[in-house]
Amino acid sequence: MADNRVVQGRMVTPKSLAELIEGESVMDAESIEDADRECPECGGDVLSVGYMPSVTSFVTGYKCQECDWQDREE
Repeated sequence: MADNRVVQGRMVTPKSLAELIEGESVMDAESIEDADRECPECGGDVLSVGYMPSVTSFVTGYKCQECDWQDREE
């Protein structure tokens, strides 16, 4: 899977996508993947990225490629 993807018309890296979801900088991020779900707000494609917001936690973040919808699971 490609490292960079387009989200809401902007090219994002795994780390910048994780920071967009988290709202602040993150320590590390894994590759961006297609999530097996549709956006509940617009029906668009959803991406997922695993990242570490701190040393002691790992989060999977989800972001719609078309609208502002996002979610996260710890």
